[in-house]
Amino acid sequence: MCMTCGCDSDDIQIESKSTDHVHADGTRHSHDHPHEHSHAHGVSTHRMVQIEQDILAKNNTYAQANRCALALLGIFALNLVSSPGAGKTTLLCKTIELLEQQSIAVIEGDQQTSQDADRIRATGAAAIQINTGKGCHLDAHAVGHAMEHLHLAKGSLLMIENVGNLVCPSAFDLGEAHKVVILSVTEGEDKPIKYPDMFRAASLMLLNKIDLLPHLTYDVNTTIAYARQVNPRIRVIQLSATTGEGMDEWLAFLREGVAWAQDRIDLNCDKEDLHDHT
Repeated sequence: MCMTCGCDSDDIQIESKSTDHVHADGTRHSHDHPHEHSHAHGVSTHRMVQIEQDILAKNNTYAQANRCALALLGIFALNLVSSPGAGKTTLLCKTIELLEQQSIAVIEGDQQTSQDADRIRATGAAAIQINTGKGCHLDAHAVGHAMEHLHLAKGSLLMIENVGNLVCPSAFDLGEAHKVVILSVTEGEDKPIKYPDMFRAASLMLLNKIDLLPHLTYDVNTTIAYARQVNPRIRVIQLSATTGEGMDEWLAFLREGVAWAQDRIDLNCDKEDLHDHT
């Protein structure tokens, strides 16, 4: 149960042929991965707040296990968030094409279908689909199991494409280094102040589809001002995944992040965190 909007996440499905997997300590076992969440229909406001706190605390435990697993391998992970249609998948495909020598894996989040994961795999990158059913966001538990199935390479780049939604994903840590919010110039200048939690949680805003600006009445400076009103430290990159304009700055950000993660491989990460993904 997502307490922000009341969605039900009981029917999450992670694309896989097998549930058998190996933990960091070398143990192997097979089990189902139910995602049980409490239902809060008819309960008091106080109880709903308590349930929300419990859900987020449990999610944060899984997120820390993910972060530890990534640190052990020196993997740079990003959580890409946006509203539907902002261009996340097109941006990912273009990014994979341009980062030819970089090992990249993608976790795709959608309520239904595997179309986006299929598009990513067509580029040659490894991808796994998580279908959230009625759920409106990815959680750290599902992402952790998807990471296990992907067999991530040391020093690689992991990009998590979250479900298209500017509300609920802001509250759920997946173990990523940064949340990256993608905003299309076709969406209107005021999204950062309409959905402040998301822009406050993000380290970077990608203003996408700038090739369409000549055909729109859109004020880029107003959008950036609104974003920095909510989050003064947010970095902004203007780009077009279609024409390639601005992609060099985005690619530089990724390369710097990969180098940072490789330099900070943490072999002393708390191994106990890795046993929490059961």
